[in-house]
Amino acid sequence: MSFFTSLSGLKGAQTDLSVISNNLANVGSAGFKKSRAQFSDVFAGSPTQSSKTQAGQGSRLNAVVQQFTQGTLEATDKTLDLAIAGEGFFVTRGEPPRAAVTYTRNGAFQVNTNRQVVDTIGSTLQLLPVDANGNVTSATIASATNFVLPTASPTNPNVSLINVSIGIDGLVTATYADGSDQMLGKIAMASFTAQEGLRPIGDAHWQSTGESGQPAIDSPTNGPLGSVRSGALERANVDVTEELVALISAQRNFQANAKAIETASNMTQAIVSIR
Repeated sequence: MSFFTSLSGLKGAQTDLSVISNNLANVGSAGFKKSRAQFSDVFAGSPTQSSKTQAGQGSRLNAVVQQFTQGTLEATDKTLDLAIAGEGFFVTRGEPPRAAVTYTRNGAFQVNTNRQVVDTIGSTLQLLPVDANGNVTSATIASATNFVLPTASPTNPNVSLINVSIGIDGLVTATYADGSDQMLGKIAMASFTAQEGLRPIGDAHWQSTGESGQPAIDSPTNGPLGSVRSGALERANVDVTEELVALISAQRNFQANAKAIETASNMTQAIVSIR
């Protein structure tokens, strides 16, 4: 029995090493959120047995839980590099016909050939409609539209676009060569009651699930969403020193369980060899 108990500990230590390795591998990934392996003990006994004389039967993986703590903001030179100081997520939409909605903290946006502002997986950043005063008129995913850079002024096609600015409240303003401005909308952001329930799909993107609950959509600076910082990116929230210490601990755990298996094997061999 001790052989299988130690084997469960060996598997747990291996999983812990895998999670820590993944955290360290993504130190340089923008918007990455570290994870932590959570384990629980295994105990089994019949109602007629005394728990005082029963030993545990090992451990099992309970969950690999993501840690959505704030990462460090790093300044860049690009207006379309966006970072969130808060708990919100950017809302992005994929290409039709699927048009999958995903949520990300990776604000490394760029412009594609269709002048859409897209993220690292090609999904388009969503904007909420605003009125003449810059106030959001509808805060739902259905009302959000793709962030598309205009080529010229809506009132004069001969006047070209010269600048785009993004405020901390997510308001996107286009400036044209004749000095006129146009508010394109506010960046759509989402918050979740249970962030740990989000389903990771890679590239610092997540999808909502029944465990995360439905997203609350709004513009930046509202509630827990936080503000948007143009010209900055959020670094991974991985502390290398902390992860290295955890790596050493997981390695020691792995070695101890391997030694326990070796000891159990030697004991069994000794018993079998008795004449």
